[in-house]
Amino acid sequence: MQQTDSAPRVPLEQFKRTKIIATVGPATDSFEAIRQLIEEGTNGIRLNFSHGSHEERTIQIEWVRKASEELGKPVAIIQDLQGPKIRLGDFDGSIDVVTDQDLSFQYGITYAPGGPIPTQYDLATKVKVDERIYLFDGKVKTIVTDVRDGIVYARAQNNGTLLKRKGMNLPDTDFGGDIITDKDKADIEYGATQDIDYVALSFVQSATDIENLRTMLTELGSSAKVIAKIETKAAVDELDAIVQAADAVMIARGDLAVETPAESVPVVQRQIVGLGLRYAKPTIVATQMLMSMTENPEPSRAEVSDVATAVFIGADCVMLSDETANGKYPHEAVATMKRIVLYAENNTPLKVKYESHENHSRQASISRAVVRLAENIASKAIVAETRSGATALDIAALRTNMPIIAVTSEARTAQQLAICYSVKSYVRPIDAAAASKLTDWLRQENVLHAGDVVVSASGRYPGVVGTTDTIKVRVLE
Repeated sequence: MQQTDSAPRVPLEQFKRTKIIATVGPATDSFEAIRQLIEEGTNGIRLNFSHGSHEERTIQIEWVRKASEELGKPVAIIQDLQGPKIRLGDFDGSIDVVTDQDLSFQYGITYAPGGPIPTQYDLATKVKVDERIYLFDGKVKTIVTDVRDGIVYARAQNNGTLLKRKGMNLPDTDFGGDIITDKDKADIEYGATQDIDYVALSFVQSATDIENLRTMLTELGSSAKVIAKIETKAAVDELDAIVQAADAVMIARGDLAVETPAESVPVVQRQIVGLGLRYAKPTIVATQMLMSMTENPEPSRAEVSDVATAVFIGADCVMLSDETANGKYPHEAVATMKRIVLYAENNTPLKVKYESHENHSRQASISRAVVRLAENIASKAIVAETRSGATALDIAALRTNMPIIAVTSEARTAQQLAICYSVKSYVRPIDAAAASKLTDWLRQENVLHAGDVVVSASGRYPGVVGTTDTIKVRVLE
């Protein structure tokens, strides 16, 4: 991305602070559709690598960057890895299951009635006796009774019906760090050659999984950041360490609601957002946010409440999946989500407070001082000079209601900050007066006005990471 020279078309006070991520799929697989998604309020584009070819992804990435340039709006591209998505194999028709029925599963076989049910993953190498296997999104629950000769034996806990290729969840199984599949590795190698901002790792179980992916990305020369997808019981048990290790966190509520009690998901969602604020890591609330809009032009009232709740509790992003990938109303879904976000932000009934463990580092302390000063003097905006994005992240984690304008020399940083709460990024050359020059330009473009007060955070060594040491108050003329 070149220097950002397009001024915002809406007043600063009308910016949405909570960002929107949309998934590209058959319903939005064109330049015009992607451009419209971005124009309507999308800040991040998710590419689901469970589907599609690398050739298709290359074209979509080019479309996103072209639209971003035309609109003068940094956009984050997220490569969402499939991970060890465990599914049943192929068989004709359906298989009816009754309570206490004995079942068996075997990797890669051809199904014969009464024999083992085929799977697309070798469960026998991972599962143990007494562990749970949930089939077809939890519709059929089983307990492992034996594992021998490559076959997993289990007993059904309820009646149900199985269909081919439906998902399997293993909430008790430890994958031992083996969650990056051969397909994922090929996709990661491909992504390292492309303009990717984030890589989302599926079915994370520990901080080690994050570090393994980060090592792969570093060795491939990729500057992409890592999003940890929280969708397993093991991840919930290791939340603090995972959030610290990751660059951002996605609350993948679909599989999470199968692997953990569904009633626990809202609590886990709040825990993750709280940890994200503590460690200045962006958080993304995902799955079924406006699911009814895959078929209908209007959301359900419960879905409206769900999106608003994500805003109230302080999430950085809300995400659309099937709604924009396969739905009948992809653009209406983005527009609807933006309306909900803006209304919720402008009518927040209370400020959610999480348990705080204050970071006393120099950068975090400067960020707190910037926000307190800006709020005390009713500043119009905060301007953060940042090369890595860390200063903007620290300020955003304090959840001030005012816009945060990030000025950076790095296009990658501007794109990665696109999914961070309240941050509007601009790419500018390294300059000791970058913040002042940007605010002068915003004044010329009538985004800021005479008499507006802005507070800026910068460093005496422009372009050097970790040197933020100066706070400045400026009244525009």
